[in-house]
Amino acid sequence: MFVNRGIYFTAAAMVLLAGTAVKADERYKPVMDQVVAKECGACHMAFQPQMLPKKSWQKIMDGLPNHFGEDASLDAKTVRHITAYHLKNAADSSWLGGKFMRGLSKTSAPLRITETPYWVREHNEEVPGRAWKDPKVKSKANCIACHKRANSGDYDDD
Repeated sequence: MFVNRGIYFTAAAMVLLAGTAVKADERYKPVMDQVVAKECGACHMAFQPQMLPKKSWQKIMDGLPNHFGEDASLDAKTVRHITAYHLKNAADSSWLGGKFMRGLSKTSAPLRITETPYWVREHNEEVPGRAWKDPKVKSKANCIACHKRANSGDYDDD
């Protein structure tokens, strides 16, 4: 009788953990730094640093005068602050952000989250091509159009 309870308990725990892992796979630590949230969020959603490796964030921050066709220049102190935040929390800063490193070499430095193999795989499998033409979406970088809680780091599909 005791053995059976142990088996049932183990099986139940595994089911619960599996469900949690799937949910957790769609969540990222929200941007909590007020300088990052203010400066990056002035023009677009402040993306969670776990979505790109350090080399990518460094290239992005070094290229602010031509930030995807816009001049996003900031004073040197602010640039250092934002860069430090992104590097500390980048996809390759710990094993937690690792899924955005899947398919990237150690020398890869994509400038767009939407160009990472992980993002492409997730969206090619789940999002029909017509979705990108929806006027509400406008851009693949407009995460909030489909993921209503993206600002808080929750990319669950609900």
